[in-house]
Amino acid sequence: MVKRWQPSQWAGLIPNGIGSVKPNHYKELLSTIWENKDQLPLAWRILNDGVCDGCALGTTGMRDFTMTGIHLCTVRLNLLRLNTMGPIKERRLTNVRDLSNHSGKDLRNLGRLAHPMIRKKGEPGFTRASWNEALDLIAGRIRITDPQKLAFYITSRGVTNEVYYAAQKVARFLGTNNIDNSSRVCHAPSTTGMKDTLGVSASTCSYSDWIGTDLLILAGSDIPNNQPVTTKYIYYAKQQGTKVLTLNVHKEPGLERYWVPSVMESALFGTKLTDQFFLVHTGGDTAFINGVLKYLIEQDWIDHKFIDNHTNGFPEMKAALEAQSWEHLEAYSGTSKSDMVEFATIYSRARTAVFVWSMGITQHRFGVDNVKALVNLALSRGMIGREKCGLMPIRGHSGVQGSAEMGAVPWNFPGGAPIDEPNAQAIAQTWGFPVPSKRGLTSVEVIDAAHKGDINILYSVGGNFLETLPEPQFVQESLERVPLRIHQDIFVTPQMLLEPADTVILLPAQTRYEQTGGGTETSTERRIYFSPEIPGRRIGESKPEFDIFLEIAKRSKPEIANLIQFQDGQAIRNEIAQTVPSYKGIEHLHEKGDAIQWGGPLLCKDGLFPTEDNRAKFTPIAPPEVTIPIGHFLLSTRRGKQFNSMVQADHDPLTGAQRSDIFIHPEDATQLGIREGDAIKVISEVGEMSGTCTMMNMKQRNIQVHWPEGNVLLKRGATDPLCGIPDYTAIVKVIPAN
Repeated sequence: MVKRWQPSQWAGLIPNGIGSVKPNHYKELLSTIWENKDQLPLAWRILNDGVCDGCALGTTGMRDFTMTGIHLCTVRLNLLRLNTMGPIKERRLTNVRDLSNHSGKDLRNLGRLAHPMIRKKGEPGFTRASWNEALDLIAGRIRITDPQKLAFYITSRGVTNEVYYAAQKVARFLGTNNIDNSSRVCHAPSTTGMKDTLGVSASTCSYSDWIGTDLLILAGSDIPNNQPVTTKYIYYAKQQGTKVLTLNVHKEPGLERYWVPSVMESALFGTKLTDQFFLVHTGGDTAFINGVLKYLIEQDWIDHKFIDNHTNGFPEMKAALEAQSWEHLEAYSGTSKSDMVEFATIYSRARTAVFVWSMGITQHRFGVDNVKALVNLALSRGMIGREKCGLMPIRGHSGVQGSAEMGAVPWNFPGGAPIDEPNAQAIAQTWGFPVPSKRGLTSVEVIDAAHKGDINILYSVGGNFLETLPEPQFVQESLERVPLRIHQDIFVTPQMLLEPADTVILLPAQTRYEQTGGGTETSTERRIYFSPEIPGRRIGESKPEFDIFLEIAKRSKPEIANLIQFQDGQAIRNEIAQTVPSYKGIEHLHEKGDAIQWGGPLLCKDGLFPTEDNRAKFTPIAPPEVTIPIGHFLLSTRRGKQFNSMVQADHDPLTGAQRSDIFIHPEDATQLGIREGDAIKVISEVGEMSGTCTMMNMKQRNIQVHWPEGNVLLKRGATDPLCGIPDYTAIVKVIPAN
């Protein structure tokens, strides 16, 4: 795979980029060893034998199916301590006021939850309880609760497919479809947009298609931060001649150049990752993509044969583009026609192309339209269903790809069947008990319902709504109005410490590596990995997560408890193979290295799409009218040194920024009369935050703040009507703090 060194791709001549703003991978490796020094054998077994619980690239031990080298990154290393640390001291939870000023990181560092804990209204903190006491209390409340006022939420904190499946089955056994997962706030637009246009809701290609494709297009994604090993994929891709284009609001330093620590050439001299950046306004992606496609059509640089034989809707989409003036496309995208022409020209010369995108595309009230615009662009040149071609919504959570496929969503049953009466009856015949046919609430809708007093029980597996949703004060009020909150987790989070409306229960869960008999996860490329049970110490009375769900179900409905039995994880996999046809073969995964890729390396192969007529669909998309009032800016949120909402450090080694830094273009700062390092304030319609002026290579009239801190600036209620994702952007003013 490795060819001769290519000096033209080097980031510089200084060995390992000494003195540059960049991660120090070797220092982080040593820090991880030191942090886990009390459990080094266990830490090694987790790394060497387990499936990574970080992002969704997927590994078996420290290997993958894309390249021959080592697959290990700082994301995984930074999460390792969560799997090796000891239990929290119970006395730390007896008075939660003592923890009120602790950050999420401080709370995690207190240790693992070891025993069930209960806190009643008016009590200063939690008291240890037995499993029987906790489970009986929960079951008793469920029995007297209207199922429509019961809701489940499951994040992707190492959660396995078996847990997702058991959780959604238990929810329906208890009479509700109110179950959702963390993809609601990340890739819900991707699954919705792709399903509607292509008939599939997952990546159509594999990571190996990156390596050797003519063109790799990264849209709204900072993969060196969120999926660092992709930089190694890109290194190998550029060895094969791949050209990389990046569409974003910020010229991310990590996408400009990166030192891949496990490749000697890159470790020494770095690698230029992106060949050309195209900076657009926040929310200007569709306008830019439409401009590119408009020019492709004008120049007849499209694949007529593919369009005629494998798609519908091209004439309507073309007419919609013809009605969009270049002046409007330039204004809404924040770019020039010449930029769109240049992008189109490069794309037209590519025989193959892979599109990769993330939150910069999806976290908008028009996220689905953004995704459909990308689909239009790919379809126009037949870049789907062929080797080295495809569409890939890259995931940031290790287990989240499988969440919806297992049915842990309010709108679909396992396998993707929409929730309606016929499908409810069909799955009821399989399961042997009645299944509700009313569509459930999304996690965002649950928080709104809780604020109105319409949720009596909220069962959260992992997650922290306080740090993931807009207007955190409203979220706090909602959570504090739920009579019974159940938090099933491995460590303490801030939302557990909120005042009980009546009762809060903490249930200690085991990690994926402790799950009896092992389990599976599904990666972005649809590869289902078996992660074996890792021998080592177990924490207190923690239990496998699917066992907890099943025990609650049995106690809630003892008269039909025999209908919700799973002897072990293998039994769950056996049933998954029956109810989710695409997962056929999961029942044969038993040990390290076992994996299958549902659908094979390519979906929609040879232009055959799993739709009613086997054709894909073009969609006429009007670009959002992105306008910036005088004296205002477009705001978006960004990640620093963190894993999703779990902040791991104040300093981001990729940008050199602190959590309080506010990114702004130098010319915008000059016009405001502020300098680098000045204290400034950002004011939105619903909130304000203070920070430090930090000049970055941004699109002008746009600023970025770190997430989740920036949630105070985001207005609740603005969601994509097709998928329910909140809008994580805002129009703001920036003023000197004084």
